[in-house]
This record gives sequence, C-alpha cells and structure tokens, in this order.
Amino acid sequence: MIRLKSNKWIIISFFSLFIVAVLGVIMRYKIAYSFPFLDQKNIQHAHSHFAFAGWISQTLFFFLTRSLRSLITDKKFMYYNYLLWANWVTALGMLICFMLQGYGFYSILFSSLSILISFVFTIMFWPDIKHHPNIITRQWFKWALIFMLLSSLGTLSLTLMMATKNIHQHTYLASVYWYLHFQYNGWFFFGCMGLLYDYLGKKYAYFATNLLAFRLIAYSCVPAYGLSILWMHLPIWIEIVFALAAMAQALGWGNILYYAYKQKILKELDFIQPLKWLLVIIAIAGSIKFVLQLGSTIPAVSQLAFGFRSIVIAYLHLVLLAFISLFLVTYAYMTKLSIFNKYSFAGIAIFVVGILLNELLLGIQGIASIGYILIPFINESLFFVSLLLMSGIGIILMSQFALPSKSN
Repeated sequence: MIRLKSNKWIIISFFSLFIVAVLGVIMRYKIAYSFPFLDQKNIQHAHSHFAFAGWISQTLFFFLTRSLRSLITDKKFMYYNYLLWANWVTALGMLICFMLQGYGFYSILFSSLSILISFVFTIMFWPDIKHHPNIITRQWFKWALIFMLLSSLGTLSLTLMMATKNIHQHTYLASVYWYLHFQYNGWFFFGCMGLLYDYLGKKYAYFATNLLAFRLIAYSCVPAYGLSILWMHLPIWIEIVFALAAMAQALGWGNILYYAYKQKILKELDFIQPLKWLLVIIAIAGSIKFVLQLGSTIPAVSQLAFGFRSIVIAYLHLVLLAFISLFLVTYAYMTKLSIFNKYSFAGIAIFVVGILLNELLLGIQGIASIGYILIPFINESLFFVSLLLMSGIGIILMSQFALPSKSN
C-alpha cells in the first residue's frame, strides 16, 4: 500500500522552519552588528518567501492531503507526494535566488512556479474534498484554497512591477498587503481552522455542524482586506464597511472560543497537558489578533500601526509565529505525526519563550518609537531572542530523530 511518509514530511517541515529561523538570526545580527556579505533586503525576501512557501504552505499541503488519507486512492496520494516535492524544491529555489539576486529572473521564475503549484494543488484537492464527511471542514478547506489563489494576484502584481521596474508606492504597498492578507488571514487561517474542525469534528457534534463562525469570518474576509489599506484615506462609507468586516471577524472568532469553552473541549481532549497549554496560547494569540484588527479601525490606532515598522513586524510575528506556526507544530503532536518526548518539550518551551520575548521587545521598541525614544541594546536583545527561537526549533527538529522513524 502506497502511503505518504508522514515522519519524512514532518522532518522536512521542521527543517524548513529551522531555515526560516536561521535567516531571522542573520537579519537580526546584521542590524545589531556588522555583517557585510549578504544584502539585508535580499535576506528579507528569502526569509518571507520561504517562510510562506517552504514552511507554512508546505506543511498545510501535507496536513490537508493527509486529512483525505482514507477517502482517496493510493495512486492519488502518490500524485500529492510528487506535488509536495515540487513545492518544496520550488521554495528552496526561491530561498537561494532571493538570497543571491533579490527580485531577478530566477527568483521571479521560482515564484511563478510556486503559484502554478498552488493552482495544481487546488485542482487536485477540490474534487477530493467533496468526499469528506464533515461539511464544515469542507467549507474551511475550500475557502482556504480560494483565498490562496486570490493572494497570488498580489504576487503577480509585484512580479510585474519588479520585472518592468515600474513601481508606484501605493500600488506596491497595496499589492504587498493584498498578498499578506489573503495568505495569513485567508489561506493560512482557514487551512488551520479546517484542520482543527477536522480533528474535533470526529469527537464533538458541534464542530461538525455549526456554520455560524465560518460564515462570519469567511464572508467578511474580502472586505477585511481594507483594514490593510486604511492609510489610503478612502471615503468614510468604505471605511465603515471595513469596520463592520473587522467586527464580523471578531464575532466569528468569539463564537468559536465560546462554544469550545461551553463544550469543555479543552478539558475533554485526550492528550497531554503541555499540548493543552499550547492550544490556550494559540487561542490567546488569535484573540489578540482579532482585537488588534478591530482596533485598527480607529484612525489614531491605524496611523500608529502603519507608521512604525516595529509594530508591523510585531503584528506579523504574532500571527505567523504565535498563532499559525505554533498551531502547525501543535497539530503535528495532536495527531501523533510527531512523538512528544522530553526533547520536544524542551524545544517547544524554548520556542514559546522566544515568541513571547520577541513580541515583548518589538512592542517596547514600537511604543518607544512613537516618542522617538532609543532603547539601549534593543537590537542586541532581539538578536539574542532570534537565537532562542532558532535553538527551540532546532531542538524540536532533532527530537524527531530520538525515536525510530514511523510512517502513518
């Protein structure tokens, strides 16, 4: 029987996350100290593109595929396996080319191939998900794919501007935020929620039937893009639509948390306590995310959010590290794709501490920037925290070799 080798793909995913962390360390080192050999902007492009394609999308592709394991043929699984390899090789191509040349012919080529792979995955996965017995899981997954494809319009716009050297500041920023919004608020978030509903829907009837939270978040996701372009000073009625979208998103998230609490799901889950604490941290991070989205509709708050780089980076890391990445790592242990041992515990503990310190320091730096206050040794401290993050992920990765490999 042909199967996806789960342990292999988890190791590749954790290795990809480790590479992302290494690039983060290099960037923080270049800010705090002297390191002239690599261009900071190129490293930043490599860091972000590989984080999205090589770590998060790669892992979501694998987890989504595995959710269909009992529903489709072995031959179809083999095709998914080929697609996973293609995506990872393409992500590595972006990593190398962006490091060496920034936006150039080869980096644009690999970016275009990455988009093509996302379309192929959607074409393959869309008819297969119809076989899934959980209607709400189907909806989360389908809309995740829709938003993934929508995000590619931002990439295509950026690629066109870079290729033609015809860059307009507002168009450039609007394209960047379009891509980011439909990646982390669309594809990443909906993919993770689909996985969560798939896991919980097998045990709790509510998670298999209730569509209210999904509808609130899904139908408001497109207009919620407007929260990323409030700096354009659009007509007031359009900004009201954006505010209503933010409110709908917050209500949808609140609905999920309320029913999870009402059904005492955290108490009844049959896995070890550290994983339950991780879910609590993820829930808190998600709650902060939606509260900040809602707060951004206040003009004064919006100006602060878009006016200071540290605040933007803190928000992105909150979503991508504390929420998305931590969920993917936790899900691997929840589903026993990874074995939780003492090394895993140590690595995750260091990783979580690194995330919390990173958010704290970036928050302090952002608030200080408002008053043009220079915080002593802030860059050195952030470099130290980046080492913590890399160390935690490295230990998580190495923990996979503490036990014999298993296929699931």
